[in-house]
Amino acid sequence: MNKNNIYIAILAVALLLGAFGIYKFIMAKKSGNQGKRPAPQVIIEPVGEEEILWTYEAPGRVVSKYQVNVLARISGYLKESYFKEGDYVKAGQNLFKIEPDEFSNAAQVAQANVKNIQARLTYAEKQLKRAQELVKNDYISKAQYDEMLANRDSLVAQLASAKASNSDTNRILGYTDVKAPVDGRVGIITVTLGNYVTPTSGALTTINSMDPIYVTFPVDTGDFATLMQTDKDNNKPRRVELYFSSGYKYDLDGTQDFHDNKVDETTGTVTMRATFANPKNILLHGEFVNVKLYSNNKIKAPVVPQIAIQENQAGKYVYTVDENNIAALTYIKTGLQSGDKWIITSGVKAGDRIVVDGLQKVVPGSPVQEITPEEKAKMVAIEEQKTDKRKKEINNGRK
Repeated sequence: MNKNNIYIAILAVALLLGAFGIYKFIMAKKSGNQGKRPAPQVIIEPVGEEEILWTYEAPGRVVSKYQVNVLARISGYLKESYFKEGDYVKAGQNLFKIEPDEFSNAAQVAQANVKNIQARLTYAEKQLKRAQELVKNDYISKAQYDEMLANRDSLVAQLASAKASNSDTNRILGYTDVKAPVDGRVGIITVTLGNYVTPTSGALTTINSMDPIYVTFPVDTGDFATLMQTDKDNNKPRRVELYFSSGYKYDLDGTQDFHDNKVDETTGTVTMRATFANPKNILLHGEFVNVKLYSNNKIKAPVVPQIAIQENQAGKYVYTVDENNIAALTYIKTGLQSGDKWIITSGVKAGDRIVVDGLQKVVPGSPVQEITPEEKAKMVAIEEQKTDKRKKEINNGRK
């Protein structure tokens, strides 16, 4: 290697070392300036507390009060139907007709049998009445009289049996009219006209009662205990709101009027039930909804101004401030909205200090400088005056 190459290499190394030194100097100076940056000025308020109704939100399912399978009670061919699928029917309304001829004939025979025995009984009673006079005067023997009496009693028994048989055949004839057992909406017809049906054929259709209607929903055992403790002796029916999957709120509130007497071992929840009026038949059996349950008594809960709450991918949070004015990012869970505040279910408690103004400049783990709202207002006014002065100077310069 000649001398020129050596000089060039030495010069390159020197330049690199010099550049690195300059970079370190600049970074050190920048870091020093950052360290000297004043703490951001913020307004701090304690977390408040309000009396509210305890609420619980849960997924629910609409359930008909009555869900009845319409069955054939006799065997025969399905002859007629008197409704369309989806119709609303009343209890006792005719739905189907099973071919009645066979059962009508049997009823007529049973009725004729009743009339026949009734006529024979009437004749036997007249004969017995005459025999009572004859046996007194020894015109007939006592044995003859006893025979007439036994015949009359036999006919009385036969008539009772015939009447029972007639009643039964008429009952069976009545089953040829398949009636709606409850008010409600008719579902799909599973057996079409012309088919032969029997009591074991299964449901011809199903009727779901519509008004009122139930909504069942699970409540975690911990929340159930909280609800019981909150209401204590005030366990009258509780108000329940219903929301569809679209977020739309159902117009009518319901009442939670029943809860199960056991905990589901699989889910660790208690099943509750609310009853809703459904006059327009909007709620349908099997529909999935969301419910919001309200306690009867009020409880105290922490509240935070909406302006103090921010949100990122991990959830909602506030900046809490300790006794040394060091800010910390604290995640919270919110409940209902109360005016311009959110009710807090977890994360902070009443009395905790949080930043409510100047949040943009706060760095978690770094100190903040507390100022009052009045001081902030003065600072804003001064900045506005400075801005107005600069605008005037610019406008005067243009002239």
